[in-house]
Amino acid sequence: MSQSTRILLALIAGLLVGIVLAAYAPESVDPVISVAQPVGQAWLNALQMTIVPLVFSLLVTGVAATAKAAQAGRLAGRAVALYVTVMVASALSAAFLTPLFLGLVPLPTESAAALRAALTGVGPNPPVPPLGEFLSGIIPNNIIKTTADSNFLSMIIFALIFAFALMRIDVELRELLVRVFTAVRDTMLVVIGWVLWVGPLGVFALALVVGARAGSGAFHALVHYILIVVAVGLVVTLCAYPMAMFGGRVSLARFSRAALPSQAVAVSTQSSLASLPAMLAGAQSLGTHVTTAGVTLPLAVALLRATGPAMNFAVAIYIAHWFGVPLSLGTLAVGTLVAALMSLGAVSLPGTVSYVSSVAPVCAAIGAPTAPLGLLVAVETLPDIMRTLGNVMWDLATTLTLARGEQMPGDEADTLVEHMID
Repeated sequence: MSQSTRILLALIAGLLVGIVLAAYAPESVDPVISVAQPVGQAWLNALQMTIVPLVFSLLVTGVAATAKAAQAGRLAGRAVALYVTVMVASALSAAFLTPLFLGLVPLPTESAAALRAALTGVGPNPPVPPLGEFLSGIIPNNIIKTTADSNFLSMIIFALIFAFALMRIDVELRELLVRVFTAVRDTMLVVIGWVLWVGPLGVFALALVVGARAGSGAFHALVHYILIVVAVGLVVTLCAYPMAMFGGRVSLARFSRAALPSQAVAVSTQSSLASLPAMLAGAQSLGTHVTTAGVTLPLAVALLRATGPAMNFAVAIYIAHWFGVPLSLGTLAVGTLVAALMSLGAVSLPGTVSYVSSVAPVCAAIGAPTAPLGLLVAVETLPDIMRTLGNVMWDLATTLTLARGEQMPGDEADTLVEHMID
């Protein structure tokens, strides 16, 4: 049984036990919660303690890998530019789509209130600082204190400055530091693996408290959350079709047929890497030369997370809406940037790991609490299928676009890719 399945079953069991206790043995609710609540909070703390070192090391190694890929040749450089543009556009789409969907299909007020009351570790929302204070606080004056306070936006900016400066030093020293941060990243992944191994216990405890306090409304709210996040991912996924049609100049029917095998693998395995052979076959069936697809598709699998920024940002916006956090245009702009950056850094991570490490900084950047992530990670299986499906579609669509550019004369190819990036 997979880890995600064990955690999902623990969530369902915890909610059911909590609901049954509240309905048939209300006198036992408080004693049970007094035990379950600290257990769930301890597990959530263990999950959160890894985020700061993991996020910093992911950004440094992610920027290093992206810069190295961009220097590998003209095709690779243009591919990286296109991938970054797609991820920024993906995050931007969530800033518009998520509030729209929440307005069309709002979360029931009773369920939202019950869940807010049930979740522990969520304090009052801090007041939104004035614009000038916010801008001046972006640049940290003490990176150690900023990191200790989990000020993710300032930490991300410092990590990016550090990573870009790292690209300018001596090659041997650069490779040494990249190896150090790779070791930090891999160590944190081992720690998270241990935490997730006991995840069913932690999620069961959290879900029991929520079920006992929120009742059946917890199920309604979780289903509503899944539908909203999956809907955002579906829109981003569908946009891959016009990308292939106009960028790769293939018909909708041909692209759909060529993509079916890789879609089937993506849904069954939830892995873009496992879908790579099917994507290569699909690209060749559409006339893409193997020498081009052999460069761009592995690069896309390694770097491009087309649905990640949109769905991660959708989660953060959903939590903000859930807890009544106001979101201005400026806040959404900051969230868009952070969501795109964190998806770039979260390449090749397992779904449950990338979920926490990618969404928590976005939540912090827009002022949304991160405590609900310990509960929401348990229902990530269905959204993760949509993430993988969308990533595979965009990997194939961008490969067709870049391949058409490679088959043209130099100036015309450059004009095409620049047009697609714009």
